[in-house]
Amino acid sequence: MDKKTVKDLNVVGKKVLVRCDFNVPLNENKEITDKTRIIAALPTIKYLLENNAKVILCSHLGRPKGEFNMDYSLEPVARELSNQLGMNVPLAKDVTGDSAKELAQNLKEGEAMLLENVRFDPREEKNDDTLSQEFASLAELYVNDAFGTCHRAHSSTAGVAKFLPSACGFLIEKELEHLGGALNNPKRPFVAILGGKKVSDKIGVIDNLLEKVDTLLIGGGMAYTFFKAKGYNIGNSICEDDKLDLAMSLLKKAEEKGVKMLLPVDNAIGKEFDNNTEKMVVKSNEIPDGWQGFDIGPETIKLYEEELKNAKTILWNGPIGVFELEKFAVGTNEIANFLANLNDCTTIIGGGDSAAAITKAGLADKMTHISTGGGASLEFIEGKVLPGIECIENK
Repeated sequence: MDKKTVKDLNVVGKKVLVRCDFNVPLNENKEITDKTRIIAALPTIKYLLENNAKVILCSHLGRPKGEFNMDYSLEPVARELSNQLGMNVPLAKDVTGDSAKELAQNLKEGEAMLLENVRFDPREEKNDDTLSQEFASLAELYVNDAFGTCHRAHSSTAGVAKFLPSACGFLIEKELEHLGGALNNPKRPFVAILGGKKVSDKIGVIDNLLEKVDTLLIGGGMAYTFFKAKGYNIGNSICEDDKLDLAMSLLKKAEEKGVKMLLPVDNAIGKEFDNNTEKMVVKSNEIPDGWQGFDIGPETIKLYEEELKNAKTILWNGPIGVFELEKFAVGTNEIANFLANLNDCTTIIGGGDSAAAITKAGLADKMTHISTGGGASLEFIEGKVLPGIECIENK
C-alpha cells in the first residue's frame, strides 16, 4: 500500500502542519543531550521551506499529562531548530489558541514556527475531534513525520488527517521502505536477531517473524524463559514462569514452519547486577544456583555469526545482553561489529535499546537503517496497523 509522501503534495505558498518527533532528552538546565530526533526531522522541514511552504511544526515532549507544565516546554527545541535552520523559529505560547493562530496567520512563505507541546492539551491523547479540527484550521495540508508515535491514535498523529489532505514525510517514508521492505519482500536468507528482557513483550514479534524469516536468533533476558521451558536449570536468571508453555509453543511453531530458531549455547553469568560482579562462562544447561545469565557466551557468538555471515537481510531488535554493564556488553558489541563489516547485506536495527547500543558502539553509520521508533517499530514488525500511517492518503 503506497502512501502519499510530501513530494506528492503541491506545497508552494501553502500552510503545512508537520507532526515531528521532537521528544528529546533534556538535562536539568533544559539543554538537549541528544539531538538525533531533531536532525532526523530536518530533511522534510528543509524540503518544505525550500518549496516556499509556510511550515507549522508540532510535537510532544515527555508526559505532561494534559496540562501546561513548563518543564516540558518545547522552548529548547525551538532554539535548536532556529540554530539548525539558520532562521528564527518562533514558539507559540499555546497549542491551538490565540498565540498559535496569530503566528500561523502571519507566517510567510519559507518560514517556520513551532506549536507548544501538543500533550499540554488534554484532548490530544484522546484523539478528540474538536482538537483535530483546531489543528486542521491552522493549516491547509498535513504531513506526519513522527514515526516514533505512529502507533498512537492521537489528534496530532492521526485525527487531524480526517480534516486535511495528508502525506508522510521523508522519515516515515524511509521507515516504510526499510522495515516494510524487510518484512514484505526481503532478500534471502533473512535472519532476525531478537533480544530484550521479556518474551511477553515480543510474542507478537516472534509470531509474525516466524512467518517471514529463515533463521531466528534469540538472546537477551528472554532466552532464560526458553531455557526453563526446556527444563534447564537457570539459577537466578530473569524468567517469566507464566510464559513457559508459550515459549515451547513458539519453538514448536518454528519447527513446523521450517525456521531455524537458535537459542544461546553458552552464557556469561554473574552473581549480581553490577559491573564488579564475578563473571563466568557456562553452557546454557549448566547455570548454577545463585548465578544469573547476563550475556551470550563466546560459543554462541561464533554460532550466531556463522548464521549471519551469509544473510542478505538482517533485522535486529533488542540487545542480546545487559549492554549497560561493560562486562556483559560483549555479545551485543561483537554482533554489532560483525554486522558493521558485512557487505552486500541490508542491516536494519529496530529502534529502542538496540539502536542505543549500536549508537553507543559508534556503529550507527555502518547500518543500512536504524529505526527511530521503539514501540512503533515493534508494533510494525508485529504486523499491527499503525494509526499514524493508516490515516495518510494512499497514492
